[in-house]
Amino acid sequence: MPHTIHHHEQDAKGAFYVENGGQRLAEMTYSRTNATMIIVDHTEVAPSLSGQGVGRELLGALVQWARATGTKVVPLCPFAKAQFDKDASIRDVLV
Repeated sequence: MPHTIHHHEQDAKGAFYVENGGQRLAEMTYSRTNATMIIVDHTEVAPSLSGQGVGRELLGALVQWARATGTKVVPLCPFAKAQFDKDASIRDVLV
């Protein structure tokens, strides 16, 4: 079942996240380097959502947003990097 992915950015820091009752259960965070480039630096998923593909859903939302906004991505987070390495169809957003 897909989860509702939220996005928030402020002061050159941003995150795609899943929350329940105001508590973040999963998030993929990034730092903006300039107007058109971000660095994905961390992904974390709560044990209660483990194994449900939530990390991949977060990355999918980030890729969709990057395409829509013309943003390029540098995946320093090991999870995000591994996903980009596995899936050629999303590499168009990489620097």
